[in-house]
Amino acid sequence: MKYISEFRSRDLAMGIIANIKRLSDKSARLMEFCGGHTVTIFKHGIRQALPDTLEMVSGPGCPVCVTSNTDIDKAIALSKIPGVIITTFGDMIRVPGSNMSLQEAKADGSDVRTVYSTVDAINIAKENKERSVVFLGIGFETTAPTIAASIVQAEQQGLNNYFVLALNKLSPPAIRAILDSGDVRLHGLICPGHVSTIIGSAPWGAIARDYHIPCVISGFEPVDILQCISMLVEQIEKGEARVEIAYSRGVRQEGNPAALNIMEKVFQPAAAKWRGIGEIDASGLKLNKNYQKFDAELAFDITIEDSRENPGCICGEILRGTRIPLDCSLFGSSCTPEHPVGPCMVSSEGSCSAFYFYGGSHD
Repeated sequence: MKYISEFRSRDLAMGIIANIKRLSDKSARLMEFCGGHTVTIFKHGIRQALPDTLEMVSGPGCPVCVTSNTDIDKAIALSKIPGVIITTFGDMIRVPGSNMSLQEAKADGSDVRTVYSTVDAINIAKENKERSVVFLGIGFETTAPTIAASIVQAEQQGLNNYFVLALNKLSPPAIRAILDSGDVRLHGLICPGHVSTIIGSAPWGAIARDYHIPCVISGFEPVDILQCISMLVEQIEKGEARVEIAYSRGVRQEGNPAALNIMEKVFQPAAAKWRGIGEIDASGLKLNKNYQKFDAELAFDITIEDSRENPGCICGEILRGTRIPLDCSLFGSSCTPEHPVGPCMVSSEGSCSAFYFYGGSHD
């Protein structure tokens, strides 16, 4: 298939659904890691189309959502330092911290600017050499290469006023942490497509081997997701557990060597805090010793009060796959996309946002 319309074909989708229903005999719980997959699943009614043998749960694959309140509070504290300009992707500005969001900090006088890429942040640093520009390094392996490239560019151009608050997360360690917790038993994993374009399929092999869970990498269109589920069901019914690529137009087994090389050049693995999961060893990235002068956390004296979660918000449990948004007493009443209490309602890839727009009653 060559055209996006083919990946949204009703006839193809119905044929795959029929095949899933024919194959599926064993009860199984499947998790999609990626927030983009969550949106496709809800928007196109995929959960409702599946047989009763299959249960779908959403995982922690929304980078804005998994950013801990502590890290959001650090960003807000940075924004209050005189002479600092905060640059960030759009969703991040509205995520509530312990006491306020970056949007509210901006209203109070902080210089917080939404950017579409690290290129924008670099340009702001060039135009404001008398001030310090901090880019919030949010995202999974997908955004890490461009952030690493911006740091290399800053060094090459002698930009001593450009810094990164390194908050990138690595996906496979989070899945391991969820499986090790025992809170959710999974029988199959829909692996993230964009992440896998960078890291390839090999890192998921350890999940399949160590936990005997089938792993299939999916694209983002409805037919992609259904084909991925069909491949997972086939493995489950045969008692197999291996990694397959259902997104061959975007993912190679070896990933993207150039992207991996620049990540390795600039970053090194580090412990990271995940909302709802806690601290996970080697699940984040920090700047290595060659690039530490660009590390905002080392360059500035960041003082924060004790961070706390918003009362009543169960976003952490939703990210672990142990609860769904409709379990939250705030959902659709005091917590809406216009007035979010938690990050899962802020991001377009958040489970609460997907439920609100496509998945269930919020009367």
